[in-house]
Amino acid sequence: MVRLKEIAEAAGVSTMTVSKALRDKPDVAPATKERLRVLARQMGYLPNVSAQQLRSGETRLLGLVISTSTNPVNARLTLAIEEKTHELGYDLVLGQTLNRPDREEATLRRLIQRRVDGIFLSPVYRMDRTAAIYEELTRRRIPVVLLGASAPFCERFPVMEADEVSASEETTRYLLQLGHRRIAFFAGPLVSPTAQARLSGYRRALREAELPVDDSLVFNAGSTIEEGASAAIQFLSENTGATALQCSHDLVAIGAANMLLNQGFKIPQDFSVTGFGNILAAEHFRVPLTTVRQPKYRLGSVAVEAMSRLLRGEAVTSQRLPAPLEIRASTAPPKPTVTP
Repeated sequence: MVRLKEIAEAAGVSTMTVSKALRDKPDVAPATKERLRVLARQMGYLPNVSAQQLRSGETRLLGLVISTSTNPVNARLTLAIEEKTHELGYDLVLGQTLNRPDREEATLRRLIQRRVDGIFLSPVYRMDRTAAIYEELTRRRIPVVLLGASAPFCERFPVMEADEVSASEETTRYLLQLGHRRIAFFAGPLVSPTAQARLSGYRRALREAELPVDDSLVFNAGSTIEEGASAAIQFLSENTGATALQCSHDLVAIGAANMLLNQGFKIPQDFSVTGFGNILAAEHFRVPLTTVRQPKYRLGSVAVEAMSRLLRGEAVTSQRLPAPLEIRASTAPPKPTVTP
């Protein structure tokens, strides 16, 4: 391993001069800095990052904790955060919770042990009003930016999220404008504030249209293709008379739509179907899916902007970004009622 002393001997300067030049200190002439940097590269010098971290008190590491990296919604978000943190000179440490509180705690403790400078965190939602690991993050004054809706146990931290309520309300309003009057809602896990917000938007649009909020039209559908298919089977068995399915997740919508198509129904002739998220598969589904276009890349970008301010000791406020509706082929007016 090449040391500063060897570079100094080769250049005919002091070790201190080499050290200052490589740290871009102002009391070394620019021409000397450049000469020493070129020489260091040619000799294969690599700085001792651990020693630099001890001197500065910074690791130049940021943590990113998400549910799973295979979740399509997380892909663009992760891309944006990695790109923007790289531009700022930070490395990113990725952790996955698999939506389990115990794994979330273990992941966060490892990041604390690695002395990361800050953490981007998509919470694992629970009914508890407090969580010990979140209390510890607060106590240690680790900068944290939440990705997604807040909840009582994590309300101390700034949140970067989409406007879930308004987006869901816009979707329901669009289906009503098409002429649908009985709209089934395939809800996500109700422990999740995000799922609750989307259900709230659906109900608010119905109330504004002076239509009854019929809980028999709400189905627990989770967040996967398999859960969407199961909810569609239940939906068909209950014969609700609904002509549209509003799903709180694109994967659920794809699972439900696949099941309907496999049963011989046509989309949108028999049922209109909408999703939420605008994952890549939504546009390229058998019937391109009308869905809410979550600003995933933009959310990642504003999260990094917020983290940068926190690291400078500045105050940060939560942000809620608009999520417009992307209309595609899976929605249409309901079939006219045939009068005998």
